[in-house]
Amino acid sequence: MNSIKARLERVLDWLGRAAPDVVCLQEIKVVTGSFPHEELAAAGYQSVAWGQKTYNGVAILSRTPIDDVSRGFTGEGEEDEARLIAGTINGVRIISAYMPNGGGGEERFAYKLEWMAQLLRHLRDHESPDRPLALCGDYNIAPHDDDVASLELFGDTPHVHPKTRQALAELEQWGLKDVFRPFHPEGRVFSWWDYRMLGFPKNRGMRIDHVFATESLAAKCSGAHVERDERKGKLPSDHAPVVATFDI
Repeated sequence: MNSIKARLERVLDWLGRAAPDVVCLQEIKVVTGSFPHEELAAAGYQSVAWGQKTYNGVAILSRTPIDDVSRGFTGEGEEDEARLIAGTINGVRIISAYMPNGGGGEERFAYKLEWMAQLLRHLRDHESPDRPLALCGDYNIAPHDDDVASLELFGDTPHVHPKTRQALAELEQWGLKDVFRPFHPEGRVFSWWDYRMLGFPKNRGMRIDHVFATESLAAKCSGAHVERDERKGKLPSDHAPVVATFDI
């Protein structure tokens, strides 16, 4: 979102037009108590959130009840950075994740890799690849070379680094599948564009926002797309919504 406060009007407008059943938000940038639950409820959505001031923050919205909510790796939201929230909706485990960017030096890159390793341990300890589960969010990883506009532009970023891609591959080995890629095998469909240097008009983007699902859920995916027009207009986020449809 790059701030739910700054873009709540856009969110409500999109919810009214797209009418998704479940929404995962990242980078809400508000403390948990300031999340706009009432405004979203008026639009027909229950919501759970875990946030912090100025940075990070994740949330899940749903038209139906959200059960068994956990925040962070401990379930209680005890980490310094609010990056993971999960809930069960109609029998499907939904996880909204805001994975670290990894930029800004060796320490932050190491943090990204450790965070992803901790996520893998969390899945092994608390979830099962045999149940319907979707891991949705800003992964800050482009899985394939054609998921970036050019390697000349993005080849030196953590988004395409072999170690981050290997960390993603390990999540896949646990039992997750990218539900978007089968519908766009040619690549070059992006979900993020830099605000600077005419990144969006020149389509200098990356596909770093994903929906990965376990086999039983991925098999029911009937389509996926990026709502690119949401990157246009007044006060857009630098990300556009990634939408996946499941026939369940």
